Amino acid sequence: MNKSTKLVIFFIPIILSCNVKHTERKPNVVLEKKPNIVLIMADDMGYECLSTYGSTSYNTPVLDSLAAEGMKFNNCVSQPLCTPSRVKIMTGQYNYRNYDYFGHLNTEAYTFGNLMQGAGYETCIAGKWQLNGLSYKNEILDWNDTQKPSKLGFNEYCLWQLTHKAIDGERFANPLIEQNGQLLERNEDAYGPDIFSDYILDFIERKKDKPFFVYYPMVLVHDPFVPTPDSEDWRNKEKRYVNDTIYFKDMVAYTDKIVGKITNKLKELKIEDNTIVIFVADNGTHYSIHSKTKERNVQGAKGNTTDGGTHVPLIVSWPNTIKKGTVHNELIEFSDFFSTLSDIAKQEVKSDGKSFYSLLKGDNYNSRNTAFVHYDPRWGERVNQYRNQFARTLNYKLYQDGKFYNLKEDILEQHPLSVDLLTEKELEIKSFLENEIKTHPDFE
Repeated sequence: MNKSTKLVIFFIPIILSCNVKHTERKPNVVLEKKPNIVLIMADDMGYECLSTYGSTSYNTPVLDSLAAEGMKFNNCVSQPLCTPSRVKIMTGQYNYRNYDYFGHLNTEAYTFGNLMQGAGYETCIAGKWQLNGLSYKNEILDWNDTQKPSKLGFNEYCLWQLTHKAIDGERFANPLIEQNGQLLERNEDAYGPDIFSDYILDFIERKKDKPFFVYYPMVLVHDPFVPTPDSEDWRNKEKRYVNDTIYFKDMVAYTDKIVGKITNKLKELKIEDNTIVIFVADNGTHYSIHSKTKERNVQGAKGNTTDGGTHVPLIVSWPNTIKKGTVHNELIEFSDFFSTLSDIAKQEVKSDGKSFYSLLKGDNYNSRNTAFVHYDPRWGERVNQYRNQFARTLNYKLYQDGKFYNLKEDILEQHPLSVDLLTEKELEIKSFLENEIKTHPDFE
């Protein structure tokens, strides 16, 4: 009897102990799902192309709605040209650290694809690649590597201009697209942006139960300016390849439509509340495009370091997390995206950027005081003439050669300020920006 009693006394504490441990661990068993990320980057689209930024030339209802329901950034500073922007946004580093050739990203680079993949995300890239170094086949030995997107962090890809240049096949009608190591069959009735976006929808459908990261560097609205399937001239197959700025408006509208396709898919799958959708553009609009806003007429300045080349739209949607209709007027620059994704993925990786993740969540956030751009495009006389380096505040901009501008009064940068006429406050700002530039390597 005594032995039996001892056995009962011995087992009961063990059972109670197990129950206590189970109760303590239960909250950690059901982990909160990491937010999905869809990063959409339009090609050559300045802020003036969106009606939410005051455009009267174009109508972008989907993006306007995302801005109204989410967060709109009024002062996002990009690089002035596609590859410099793509290298910076993907790696979070200033161009003087890792930019070597136009149309190239070194295979040894650590991108936000690698970052998100390492954090357990399923990763996908679709759209414009142009990072294999196709124009430097003698210098870049792996220019024809179809696995480069995988090495740079993407489980799946559907891309234009991976191992074939535009001369082999364009991006719009009858596109030449490589998908996961295979060339897709050409189709004269196919439209590149539809192929890319449909692939993204399929990826999201397949990966909806896991955290996913989609990077969609669009081919819209880059030239050639050609009809979209919604253009009346699309019906005439011969006109599908006619390059005319008259079609630019249709291309903006189709960009907006595709963003709607993606956001509607998230709603259909009931995952929109846990998905952060980011819309941005790689640089300003093509210089042949003139647009009207409520404030002024804007000529695109792609390739140039002025506002027309570096002021791009940025809208972030995260339903039930971002306070509806939030507007951020302070500076954001392209190195910040990598830092933000690092924060979201809870991965400590150094970059040149400043995370704005806390801003999205409504937590305390200290806005950046300056934005810095190192720009050495290494691509053709027309764009190389603008190679430069600058630091700026919201309203003032200083170039490394000493030219100093009041952007609020001189957005086109036509009248550099004379040092002799600067106010005491302007002298302080100039000195502040000079010290910022000094923290970076000399620009020769």
